[in-house]
Formats: sequence, structure tokens, C-alpha cells
Amino acid sequence: MSIGNSPEDDRPSIGRVLQQARIAAGLTVEEVSSSTRVRIPIVHAIEADDFSRCGGDVYARGHIRMLAHAVRLDPGPLIDRYDDEHGGRPAPTPAAPLFEAERIRSEPRRPNWTAAMVAAIVAVTGFVGFTAFSGDDDGTGKAQVAEGSTPDEPTAEPAPSKPADPKPAPSESAIAAAPRDKVTVKISATGKSWISAKDHSGRLLFDGLLSQGDSKTFQDKERIDLVLGDAGSIDLFVNGKEIEDRFEPGQVERLSYTKGDPEVG
Repeated sequence: MSIGNSPEDDRPSIGRVLQQARIAAGLTVEEVSSSTRVRIPIVHAIEADDFSRCGGDVYARGHIRMLAHAVRLDPGPLIDRYDDEHGGRPAPTPAAPLFEAERIRSEPRRPNWTAAMVAAIVAVTGFVGFTAFSGDDDGTGKAQVAEGSTPDEPTAEPAPSKPADPKPAPSESAIAAAPRDKVTVKISATGKSWISAKDHSGRLLFDGLLSQGDSKTFQDKERIDLVLGDAGSIDLFVNGKEIEDRFEPGQVERLSYTKGDPEVG
């Protein structure tokens, strides 16, 4: 698929602009490919206005953006022009909200009047029986004492109270709860990085640039596919766990994550 200049537009094509800027910057195709991680055949194809080797509009925009940065151009006008010539940019789908665990509230217990009534009857019966047993049988008002000396019963010392177990400190690894029946991916930018995210059906969830401090969260029932334009500027959390992989600055990564423990596809 090649782009040619229409009679109404005498401006140089996208590929021509990138090629002229590269030459003006004194860079070879090999040097641009090394700095952007875009393969040499794809760089040649883009400079020839052939975007068919990019793998789709999302990847084409990402390649244009990275090549423009490499040759010190503003990628915005080039991407806008690409969208105008290829049907426009799809509207981004809002990121799925983070899963919030619902608190289960126990229902108030109804008073058990039957048990209360039985307890009251037992208490009254016990009190009456104790009074009759310990009462004055001969009317003298003195209680009968059994024969033989009765040793004083030792006073039972109260058992030392067991110190309450200290409450466990919350684990540092505990992150916001994530549902086990879905895959949840959170991306936090430590610098500028272009990212693209799709669900398991290929539906585009997000395609754009994250600045330092920005974050996005995506969720799907099966799989999240990512493309990171500058993986070295990204902190990644999958299913509540931080991904420990350390990517190089400027490195382009294509990743897939599923439910359960983070597994890179």
C-alpha cells in the first residue's frame, strides 16, 4: 500500500519527509534502525510510503512516531496526516476500571427469644434449688455443718492472661485486589512512552502517549496485548504483581498477559 501525492496536495509524502530529515541529520538507515529498534526493511518501506509491512495502523503510527523522534521531527503532524490518508484514528476505548473487592456485610442477627426464655427458666430453677438446699432445716437459722474437719479450700489464683497476639503487619507485596477470573494490567510511565493495548478479541483499548506520572489500567477476561514504544520508561503491574523485567530505554516490546500469575506471551 503506497501513498502518492494527490493533485490537491503538493507537500512531500510522509516517507519523503522522514527520509529528508534523516539525510539532513546525517543518519543512515542502519543507525535509525538501531536507535528505534524498527527493522531496516520496515524503515526502507516507510520512507517509500509503503506501510503494509508495519502490521496495521496502530503499529504504523508507532513506527512513524519513533522514526520522527530519531530524526528530530515533531511526529504530530505526520501522524495526523497518516490518519487523514487512512480513514482517521479510531476512538480510544476507556480503560476498564480497577476491580474493587466488595465488603461482605453480615446481616444483623435476630434475637433468639426461645433460648433466652429457656436460660431464664434454668436460672430461676437453679436459684430456688440452691436456696432450698442451703436453707435452715431446724429453724435455728444456722446452716448444718458436716462432721469432720473441713480444710480451707485454697483460693484459686487467676491464670495469667495470655498476651494478645500482635496483629500482622500488612505485606508490602499486597497491591490493590485483582479478580482471579480476569487479567488486570496497570501501566505507569516514568518518562514519555507511546503505548498500545488490545483485548483478547483484538479490540483497541488505548493508543497514545503517556507522560511521566501518567498511568493506565486495562482489564479483560482472557488476555491483554501490549506494545510499548519505550519499554524502559514503563513500570508494569500484572494481576496485582509488579513485573521485575527491566527493559532498555528506547526498546520496543510486544507483550501478552493472561489470568493468574503474570505470564508473558
